[in-house]
Amino acid sequence: MDEDLKSIEEVRQLCRRAIVAQEEFNSFSQEEIDRIVSACAKAGEQSALKLAEMAVAETGFGVVKDKETKNLVASRMVYEFIKDMPTRGILSRDEARKVVNIASPMGLVAAVIPTTNPTSTAIYKILISVKAGCAIIVSPHPQALKCTREATRIVREAAIGAGAPEDLISCMSYPMMEGTQELMRCPEVAVILATGGTELVRAANIAGKPAYGVGPGNVPAYIERSADIPIAVKKILESKCFDNGTVCACEQAIVVEREIEPEVRRELLANNAYFMSSSEMGAVGDVLVMPTGGINPRLVGQPAAYIAEAAGITVPQGTSLLMAELEGVGSDYPLSCEKLSPVMAYYVVGDWQEACRRCIEILEFGGLGHTMVLHSRNDRLIMEFAMKKPVYRILVNTPASQGAIGATTGLEPALTLGCGTMGGSITADNITPLHLIHIKRLAYDKDGPQLPTQEVFTRPLEEAVKEPAVAESRREDEVRVMAKTLDRSVVEMVVREVLGEKGLL
Repeated sequence: MDEDLKSIEEVRQLCRRAIVAQEEFNSFSQEEIDRIVSACAKAGEQSALKLAEMAVAETGFGVVKDKETKNLVASRMVYEFIKDMPTRGILSRDEARKVVNIASPMGLVAAVIPTTNPTSTAIYKILISVKAGCAIIVSPHPQALKCTREATRIVREAAIGAGAPEDLISCMSYPMMEGTQELMRCPEVAVILATGGTELVRAANIAGKPAYGVGPGNVPAYIERSADIPIAVKKILESKCFDNGTVCACEQAIVVEREIEPEVRRELLANNAYFMSSSEMGAVGDVLVMPTGGINPRLVGQPAAYIAEAAGITVPQGTSLLMAELEGVGSDYPLSCEKLSPVMAYYVVGDWQEACRRCIEILEFGGLGHTMVLHSRNDRLIMEFAMKKPVYRILVNTPASQGAIGATTGLEPALTLGCGTMGGSITADNITPLHLIHIKRLAYDKDGPQLPTQEVFTRPLEEAVKEPAVAESRREDEVRVMAKTLDRSVVEMVVREVLGEKGLL
């Protein structure tokens, strides 16, 4: 059988088994779900280094230490955020409106995993899916098959050991595009979590299912004149060089005011950034950016020196970042796009108004809805940018890679970042288990008695059905309430109508 047909057939079998597991999992209590999620998170955390080493060895992307950090964010940090989150049964009660909110899992999740974050994203998507009460099928990137399958296996075995149905968590072993497309279209699948290239996310959005897709992140970092420049530069470098620039939320361009530009440049040079000449920028652009768009996969997540060598240019030993001072944005300036590597565009502007326009241009060239960063101590100006910029994450005085995923900010810890309608997504949120549940609303008549107590809702059903007196008592309460709400004039009118019909008036 051809590989594409094997992939399609495997997906159909996985879906059939997963939906059986989903039906069984629907009966699990919150306590049982939480026990399984805890086991999954612990297994992911304990395997963080091993999986990081596998990911770098298989894909050739990034840095082992930083991949380990990502795995710890996906397991430990995400778990700490979601562990006490109610996702089963009664979520909340509104006594005044007499409404009870009840959790309902969306169902089977199709999770597409990128090659840049092949283990951390798998762990994270499994954790939030299981916490939401959903089964999940993982679709690895073909270039990261072994490490993604191993991450899934580790977490799956921990889940089964904690009492999960055997097929609650599964992973494709033939990750062909045809199989992934079949997975997204399968009738058993309820929702798609898609992280990957633009074409893959577009395919998810037209698969006929609700889909959370992540768009590209062409993130500008504006250093405003009131910023603490040494700290701003340090944080930008920490973010941009983290895992060799493979985080979609990392900075892709620095925008700096002319008044402070010499100091910013000195700080960058002191931290081993290298400003390329015009010819060197052309050489790097030729090898890094594909003629048809997109980044050369051989150079994604590679060190600055490796990219320079591939371009045939010589840089000082220890160079951490290649800087490209550009005059514009768009296809005529290849290095103005998202680069997924330690290569950074650099723009000098006259004032904050020009900076505002430049940041919008950068975002419109492949970053709408995602993220931007401001380094400033002018809170009024910060709010002006927040109100006007076409993004949903405006980070202030923090590294973008870490801030957007909630590591250095109060945002929800997540590795799937919605870009809103501007970025072609159905949400602008950091995706959590709450995005994988629906909420049923039990709504009582507003003129009726008060909501039953929590104890009434949760008492054993066998006891409740044996006590008709309870229902009769509630009916008497309703009658009394209705009687109180009837206006005397209404009663008199009804009596007169009845007597009139009988000829007694």
